[in-house]
Amino acid sequence: MKLLRFGPAGEERPGLLDAHGVVRDLSDVIGDITPATLTPDALAALRAIDPASLPAVPGAQRLGVPWSGCGKFVAIGLNYSDHAAEAGLPEPAEPVMFAKWTSCLCGANDDIIPPPDFTRLDWEVELGIVIGRTARRVSEAEALDHVAGYCVANDISERAYQFDRSGGQWGKGKGFDTFGPVGPWLVTADEVPDPQALGLWLSVNGERMQDGHTSKMIFSCARLVAECSRVMTLEPGDLIITGTPPGVGMGHTPPRYLQPGDVVEAGIDGLGVQVQRVRAP
Repeated sequence: MKLLRFGPAGEERPGLLDAHGVVRDLSDVIGDITPATLTPDALAALRAIDPASLPAVPGAQRLGVPWSGCGKFVAIGLNYSDHAAEAGLPEPAEPVMFAKWTSCLCGANDDIIPPPDFTRLDWEVELGIVIGRTARRVSEAEALDHVAGYCVANDISERAYQFDRSGGQWGKGKGFDTFGPVGPWLVTADEVPDPQALGLWLSVNGERMQDGHTSKMIFSCARLVAECSRVMTLEPGDLIITGTPPGVGMGHTPPRYLQPGDVVEAGIDGLGVQVQRVRAP
């Protein structure tokens, strides 16, 4: 299934995308797509519904974050060997974890609004893992059994805040409002048989900047879920974004950063495409 939420910000309604690309309204079935919706039993109940029995949603609709109630937004740094090389940093011996504030979450096609004093606004397409079962110290072998699905994410970053201020704080540079576009859909795990077999890409103003593949991850999705579950209890609705391939703005010579009016497009095989425009602060 491709689960989504449509409508104005703060007024989103639950829906799904059918096999013909039509958005179907789930409002008569569930009030919202919440962490409780992402559990195995709840997803099985939704999967049993014939999409054709649901009302079609007319016209173009804004798509919000595909589920509500994300409790933790965990990000993984330097998880592609070629990205670590372009950053001039050694490959980590274990996953590098940091937090993005849940208040930065926004819809896949919402505008990016940088802080007033931004100078080095950057992009990072990433595969997102959405948790569907509580995971506490799970093994790598059983880790993916705790995943509800996957999504496209863009880890927007203000590099000056990330690296230069207060000695460098990744959370500070990556947590501004609108710095966490997610979606357009949450694709359930049954439609993603191998999360290490996905191409991902990002373009700015139509120019391809990133072109990677999840097979190049240093730590697999299963390893990341297992490692995160060792240091925190993962709950349904939690989101882990898994690192970015090379081609970020700071990796160019000279560096290339986003400016107001720029259009960013990012996609992952089978998970959809997001489009954001950078607004003036």
